[in-house]
Amino acid sequence: MVQVHTCQNGVRIVSEPIDHVRSVALGIFVNAGSRYELPEENGITHFIEHMLFKGTKTRTARQIAEEFDRIGGELNAFTSKENTCYYAKVLDHHAELAVTILADMFFNSTFAEEELEKERQVVLEEILMSEDAPDDDVHEKLWEVMYPNDSLGRPILGTAATLKTFTADMIRNYMAKHYGPESVVISIAGNISAKLIQTIEELFGHYQPSPLVVEPVLTNPHFYPGEISKTRDTEQAHLAISYPAIGVKDPDMYSFIALNNIIGGNMSSRLFQEVREERGLAYSIFSYQSCYADVGAFTIYGSTSRQQLSQLQHTIDATLLDIVAGGVTEEELMNAKEQLKGSFVLGLEGTGARMNRNGTSELVHRKHRSVDEVLASIDAVSMESVDRLIAKILKAEPAISIIGPEA
Repeated sequence: MVQVHTCQNGVRIVSEPIDHVRSVALGIFVNAGSRYELPEENGITHFIEHMLFKGTKTRTARQIAEEFDRIGGELNAFTSKENTCYYAKVLDHHAELAVTILADMFFNSTFAEEELEKERQVVLEEILMSEDAPDDDVHEKLWEVMYPNDSLGRPILGTAATLKTFTADMIRNYMAKHYGPESVVISIAGNISAKLIQTIEELFGHYQPSPLVVEPVLTNPHFYPGEISKTRDTEQAHLAISYPAIGVKDPDMYSFIALNNIIGGNMSSRLFQEVREERGLAYSIFSYQSCYADVGAFTIYGSTSRQQLSQLQHTIDATLLDIVAGGVTEEELMNAKEQLKGSFVLGLEGTGARMNRNGTSELVHRKHRSVDEVLASIDAVSMESVDRLIAKILKAEPAISIIGPEA
């Protein structure tokens, strides 16, 4: 069902027709993320994401918002460490208008000085909001420990210091380097018309790369174990522990996801049962995987009172040691695989989810796997592949971040 058309300039259009729905989800995926920034550019990718909503040569920021509100559509964007996405979801008969507005934002944003100053303050407030939330801040500090000498360790939002330096010329220069047609994927899913495909090609299929365009460079950064603590006047202590893991293209990816589920990915996981249900040490306890093109991380987060922090750490360590020593059970692995299959299939019921999956697959893997192929890969996860990852990940020295009140 997924079709890929490459325009003459290298822009790829990925489409998945779903005839029984009345909506269309559209996303412009760009292979530009915070890890490709120079140190002095830290945060500019995210700042550009904001600025593309702040007015074009023919539309003000207010008009952009009003046009989408008028047609009952959704318009948003996100920036990650490796890519940026501008996306919309509208009724099918408004899809051509939606992609026309997105193209106007993409190509014709003015980056007016007045809007730059206003949005600079908005992003500063976003940075301060993140720092005010210890459950967010503890993860930012964790990445600083893990990758102190690499852009992966720097915050996606940037810092107050770098934010002050961004100018319209810096933005245009960064976009010239990273927004070339070879780095762009347009993903659409829903009740797609032939006219919509034609409109997208007319809008995006002919622009040429700047002479400044560069290929994103993967640094395969070195993971550093260590610990950082930050004293904050909070009611709870927030703990994040991370181990070096595998990249997104690793053949053991589904084994990694299954292992995460068993350790702390759901309510039946080892950590949830041991920390919360058996000992009552924390309300919030979970684990998750972060996977990038060349590296990854396995992270555990929990929060508790300062008096119980050492007990929480000990319980997490003991749980992981049990897994290192004895592995997981056949029943745990079977349950994890069934849960993965269910969440994967149920997660594809919306046009937005399919658009996002297809755009990411094209941008990262340049290939598209059917639902049956993915389910077969999950079924193929074995005790041996999980044991291999346990030895590779959990035997390493971790990075640790703690934010909370003084002991």
